[in-house]
Amino acid sequence: MDKNQPLPAPLWIFGYGSLIWHPGFTPARQELAVLQGWHRSFCMRSIHHRGTEAAPGLVLALDAQAGARCAGVAFQVAPGEEPAVMAELRARELVSSAYLEVVLPVTLASGAVVQAVTYVIDPDHVQYCGGLPLDEQAQIIAAAVGGRGPNAEYLFNTAQHLAELGLPDAELAALASQVRALIS
Repeated sequence: MDKNQPLPAPLWIFGYGSLIWHPGFTPARQELAVLQGWHRSFCMRSIHHRGTEAAPGLVLALDAQAGARCAGVAFQVAPGEEPAVMAELRARELVSSAYLEVVLPVTLASGAVVQAVTYVIDPDHVQYCGGLPLDEQAQIIAAAVGGRGPNAEYLFNTAQHLAELGLPDAELAALASQVRALIS
């Protein structure tokens, strides 16, 4: 999305990973939501927040996939707070150009469809690593540490919060079990 392009109004943000448990702002409203055509996966090497350039970690991103669906949380930004929220999100999510900022339709649990700012992976970016086997993902996540802490903490927090919201992710749960076994 061009940063000079007008934002949807009201402004919604779709969270599928750490935004679920740490959006970085106080939403005016939040609701469970589903995004069609994308799936959540550890398909982005993290060289800042959960790893380093020398020892990259893995973070979640949305990878396009026909027929896929990703359950997450849609956050409505309070009127007047849009510029500050977008500045903070861009500083956090666009630290490298691996994520693309796009506006996509998400279906709220209430049935309404809203246009939401969403961060998806650029499959042509050097940090993209879609399709890694779970065993390899577990090895990387168990060892990596970045500016925001251990990679394993990111995985555990995301899996726990999804489960608490009634949105369990079987792949993340299996991955969390593997990582716990590796670090214990």
